Amino acid sequence: MKPALEILLCAPRGFCAGVDRAIQIVELALKQYGAPVYVRHEIVHNRFVVDGLRAKGAVFVEELDEIPDTEAPVIFSAHGVPKSVPEAAAARGLFFLDATCPLVSKVHREAERHHGRGDEIVLIGHAGHPEVIGTMGQLDAGAVHLVETVADAEALTPADPERLAYVTQTTLSLDDTAEIVAVLTRRFPAIRQPAKGDICYATTNRQEAMKAVAGSVDAAIVVGAPNSSNSKRLREVAERAGCPRAVLVQRAADIDWSEFDAVKRIAITAGASAPEVLVEEIIDAFAERFAVTVETVRTAEENVSFNLPRPLRPAAAE
Repeated sequence: MKPALEILLCAPRGFCAGVDRAIQIVELALKQYGAPVYVRHEIVHNRFVVDGLRAKGAVFVEELDEIPDTEAPVIFSAHGVPKSVPEAAAARGLFFLDATCPLVSKVHREAERHHGRGDEIVLIGHAGHPEVIGTMGQLDAGAVHLVETVADAEALTPADPERLAYVTQTTLSLDDTAEIVAVLTRRFPAIRQPAKGDICYATTNRQEAMKAVAGSVDAAIVVGAPNSSNSKRLREVAERAGCPRAVLVQRAADIDWSEFDAVKRIAITAGASAPEVLVEEIIDAFAERFAVTVETVRTAEENVSFNLPRPLRPAAAE
C-alpha cells in the first residue's frame, strides 16, 4: 500500500506574462518567417522550453557574431540586452525583434531617466546575470554601481551622496532586497527610489505563495532551471519561511527520492520560466510512489498580458 502524501500546489506559479510573450515571439517568428530564427541567449532560462523551440527551428547563440549575414529574424531574449547589441545588429542590417520583458524595459528607462537628471545609479542585482548585464549596458561604463549584498550597500562610496538613485533586477528576493534598500536609505536619505517597485509582480506573487505554505510542509520542490534567478530565489524563500528542506529541480528525473522517504506533506511551485507540463510530470512521479492528494493554495490572481512586437501581430491574428 502506498504511503499517503498531501501536495500543496502553490498558485500563482510557472509562466509569467513576460516569459509567455517571449516564447510566443519565437514561435510566431518561426510561423511567419520560417526557420531558422536566431535567438541571442536562451529566450528564457528553461532547458525544456529552449530544447522545444530548437526542435522547431530556433538557433540559439550567445553573441551576434555567431550569426551569419542573414535575412532571418534575430530575437533578443526576455532578460534584455545592452544598448550595444541592437546597435550592432542595425549596423549589420539584421532584422531583429526584441523579446525583452516590458517590466525589464521599464527598469532600463528608469535608469536612463535618473542618469539624465545627473544621478549616480545603484543597481541591486546579481553580477553576471543577463538582466543585470543588459541594465548596466543601457548607460556608459562606470555609470552604474552594482550592489549585490548588504555589505556592498554598507561599502558604497558615491561621488555625491545627494545625487543617487537605485533600480533593481526584477527577479530578486523581496526580503533580501528590502534589507539592502534599508541600508541604502539609512546611509543616503536623499536616494531616489523607483516610483513602483522594480521586482516584478510574478516574482512577488510566487514568493508570497510559497511563504504561505512553507511553514506547514515537510519539504518543497521548486521546478526551475539552475540559472533561473527567480527560481533560485523561490527555493531560498521556502527555506527562510520555515520549510525544512527545499530543492530546485528541472524535471522529475532530477528528484533524489531518498530525500522524500518520510514526507507526509510537500509544497510544489514553479519559477516564472518553467512550463506547467513539468509540474504535472513531477506530480505524476509522486503519484507513482505515494497515494497523492493535491490541494491548490492560491494567494493572488494574475491577468497581466503584454503586446507583441508589431511585425508579428499578423501571425498572431491568424
